[in-house]
Amino acid sequence: MTTAPFDHLILGASLATLDGADYGAIRDGAIAWRDGLIAYVGPRAELPGEPSSIARVVERVEGWITPGLVDCHTHAVFAGDRAVEFEMRLQGATYEQVARAGGGILSTVRAVREASEEVLYAQSKPRIDALRADGVTTLEIKSGYGLDFENERKMLRVARRFGDESLTVRTTYLAAHALPPEYAGRADDYIDAAIDWLPKLHAEGLVDAVDAFCEGIGFSPAQTRRLFERARALGLPVKLHADQLSDLEGGAIVAEFGGLSADHVEHTNDAAVRAMAQAGTVAVLLPGAFHVLRETKLPPIDAFRAHGVPMAIATDCNPGTSPLLSLRQAMQLACTHFRLTPEDALRGATVHAARALGLADRGVLRVGLRADLALWRVNHPAELCYWLGGDMLDTRWVAGRPH
Repeated sequence: MTTAPFDHLILGASLATLDGADYGAIRDGAIAWRDGLIAYVGPRAELPGEPSSIARVVERVEGWITPGLVDCHTHAVFAGDRAVEFEMRLQGATYEQVARAGGGILSTVRAVREASEEVLYAQSKPRIDALRADGVTTLEIKSGYGLDFENERKMLRVARRFGDESLTVRTTYLAAHALPPEYAGRADDYIDAAIDWLPKLHAEGLVDAVDAFCEGIGFSPAQTRRLFERARALGLPVKLHADQLSDLEGGAIVAEFGGLSADHVEHTNDAAVRAMAQAGTVAVLLPGAFHVLRETKLPPIDAFRAHGVPMAIATDCNPGTSPLLSLRQAMQLACTHFRLTPEDALRGATVHAARALGLADRGVLRVGLRADLALWRVNHPAELCYWLGGDMLDTRWVAGRPH
């Protein structure tokens, strides 16, 4: 019998391929890869070739293998923390009151500006390590706490440093996150500056996508469009913090630019949902911020379902509104708050999250895609959303390499 073209093979595992209904489940399965790409996935009984002829064979694996998790919206590179603001909100202060009082994003901006690149890396590393340890194999990291050229550059450089053979990192330019104090009352001038910085940072290979905070306490639709026009001219995809606190047509704006994703989307209206569906824009649900801010306005989940808008799940890991270090916990919160099913949530943290980053080569266990996998110590994939906390990850493989 001809030897199968594999350089690594796992036998006997249960597979949640997500390639089909009911998790795309295969019990007593086999999955093999070569040169970092999946070469076989299916029932063990249908495996071609002789396993004994393959150099690395793992047999009788217990648990479930899923695609590696994809955290498609984080602010995980920052300095300091904002635990005091958490107390303020519990005492009645709103998100807007904290921000307008000079706290919120601007307090983190001060900490980031004061930190050297090495300090910023050292303070961010435990968060990145925690996300990795929870099954994440692909991670998005935004800038947006520098708010001047050198500090936005510093943040993006640090984010890039976390990308290695154990983790794919995608960087997002979010200079349009808040108005820095030196531009007080001059938001249009600041957007001009942010537009000017973008091509320079892109030329250094530091930017994969462009984002903005389109909100009453952020930037207007007109200012957002100006930034997005520059991104489009540079060939960079866009995504948007959209409709989190109010409906400023953020979902429609990002769809207008064929954007990758509209994120938060609690206040997105039905017309914008239809526009997102037509543009192929993913809705990124961020239940961590919803939970921490004790929001009550639910995203239009039924409308997203009705119009076929894919729903991704992300941690939104950030120091102020979502100090969340577990994508699996975000999946659980999405089930609890938004009534997603565990299968919806797993798809949201894999295939739909990958799509929200413009990555079509991962998120599903399918021949020809990257061998980004996670082996979990569970008896059913629903347990990934059932348990609150706990260490369930056995092994991650990134492009076929175990970690």
